[in-house]
Amino acid sequence: MSISIPRKKSHSGYRRRENDWRLFLRLLPYARRHVRSLTLSILLLVPVAVSNAVQPLLIGQVISLIRKEPSTYEFLRNIPFWQALQFLEVLLVITVIIRLIFTGFQGYLVQKVGQQITADIRQDLFHHVTSLAVRFFDRTPVGKIITRLTSDVEVLGDVFATGAIGIVSDLFSMLMIVGFMFSIQWQLALLLLVMLIPVSALIIYFQQQYRKANYKAREELSILNSQLQENIVGINVVQLFRREKFNAELFRKTNTRYVKEVDKTIFHDTAVSATLEWVSLVAIAAVLWIGGYLLLQNNLTFGTLSSFVLYAERLFQPLQQFAEKFTVIQSGFTAIERVSDVLDEPIEIRDRANPRVSVFDVQFGYIDEIVEHLESEAEHSKPQLGEIKFEHVWFGYKEDDYVIKDLDFTIHPGEKVALVGPTGAGKTTIIRLLCRLYEPSQGRILVDGIDIRELPQAELRRYMAVILQEGFLFAGDVKSNITLADGYSFEEVQQAAEKTNIAQFIEQLPQGYNTQLRERGTNLSSGQKQLLAFARAAIRNPQILVLDEATASLDVGTEALIQEALNKLLIGRTAIIIAHRLSTIRNVDRIFVLKRGELIEQGNHEQLLQLGGLYATLHNLQMLGN
Repeated sequence: MSISIPRKKSHSGYRRRENDWRLFLRLLPYARRHVRSLTLSILLLVPVAVSNAVQPLLIGQVISLIRKEPSTYEFLRNIPFWQALQFLEVLLVITVIIRLIFTGFQGYLVQKVGQQITADIRQDLFHHVTSLAVRFFDRTPVGKIITRLTSDVEVLGDVFATGAIGIVSDLFSMLMIVGFMFSIQWQLALLLLVMLIPVSALIIYFQQQYRKANYKAREELSILNSQLQENIVGINVVQLFRREKFNAELFRKTNTRYVKEVDKTIFHDTAVSATLEWVSLVAIAAVLWIGGYLLLQNNLTFGTLSSFVLYAERLFQPLQQFAEKFTVIQSGFTAIERVSDVLDEPIEIRDRANPRVSVFDVQFGYIDEIVEHLESEAEHSKPQLGEIKFEHVWFGYKEDDYVIKDLDFTIHPGEKVALVGPTGAGKTTIIRLLCRLYEPSQGRILVDGIDIRELPQAELRRYMAVILQEGFLFAGDVKSNITLADGYSFEEVQQAAEKTNIAQFIEQLPQGYNTQLRERGTNLSSGQKQLLAFARAAIRNPQILVLDEATASLDVGTEALIQEALNKLLIGRTAIIIAHRLSTIRNVDRIFVLKRGELIEQGNHEQLLQLGGLYATLHNLQMLGN
């Protein structure tokens, strides 16, 4: 749905208007989905505009008929007075009824389409955001993303609902009114038309200033939301370190800047309304002055003058509404710019158009059968799946600032490997690269001999399971947090819980597997959340299991139960274990020792102790600490 658009920060001149048009074109694909409703709403404008333009003419004819003026239509003069008067009154009532009915229905239809378009844009934006690489979220505050998904998208619906369609309605009404005025008395019509030229120029100027102020206001709102989200998520730290007053002062300053920018938008918006109000009064006065002169010269009838006074008022009503809707359009363009910034954000990690077809693909198709076979045969034969190979991999979160440097190693099928090293050595980064949350800057990563870039992301991540140090839970019940909507049966959920020795814990919850969890699982302890993460991994029968300090938040008794389950779960599977407590990895097949993104030592526990390098130093320090 995304269309590449060169955007400028300038808000003035021809280039800005060209950008406005291109920004508007971004909404057309969404409008095409509701083309019938939009077409019907535009067609309904015709009877509304005609009835609105006819009413002053009918009132003028009533006055001319009563005064027996020559401007009365001939067919009205040829019928009895009361019959002609009743005819005009009936026509006037009909136009009022048509305007009321069609305006109400058209307004409802347009608002409905606007909400549908808003929902479509929000859905596409959400899908795009969740498809972006983790790198995007590293540099973008959550509050800014939420602002774009909520308030910015909400404004976009108004572009169609009260903006574009409303402007078409107002323009059509003005054209109808101008046409009727010229058909009655061209001199007064020309006078009113000439007065529109300087007014239009003034409106355009105020709208440009409004656009600039509105863009700044939206930016300040994003910062405001970011600060709010940060303080809510980090409320424990805020209160424990008594940051309430300091953070409140930071929030107050941002809030003040936001209000200042909003005040500017209010000023420019009200300036337009005030200008049009003043000009409309001047126009009516001009019509009365010149019309009165023509009336005295017998060049104009009183009925025609009355019609023009009403036309002068009605001509500036749609113009004022046009200006108000143009303000909505300007706000919409600001929102489109900001939403486009996200929609134009490239999806760095994509599946290939034609994924490589290989034995590996077939293995993915029958992963459950293969894993079951491996589990049954693991004690008698060496597993053939789960090989991981890093070939001269370099990676940096920033360009030319590498945190992984020329990593080159192979983890054999079924092998248990531990990653150790000081903080910042690159342990977690290796896991992120393996899961393809980031792409290597150089080199490649292979799983079972296939470059992971050749594989569909969903299949790659189904092939492995990652248990992080802090388990994340969604709002919902316990069962759904284990299955994660993958379609597992309740029996499979129970089996996974029993395999990981946590079935007893779940059954002790108030409603067992149906216990409702709050956002981020705040009604469970950190250890309990981690237990569910183990069941979540076990139910998927992964061939590769990654543990990132997974038992750090468990008590000794629970950790013993989980360790027993892990020993069973690891049979026939390749495992990568990140551990800071070196005592927990003595029995792994190999230990990779990392320092500043480089692999400096490898071997088993005894070999590395005898080597007397960094691992031995870390081990001795931990033993001394104990």
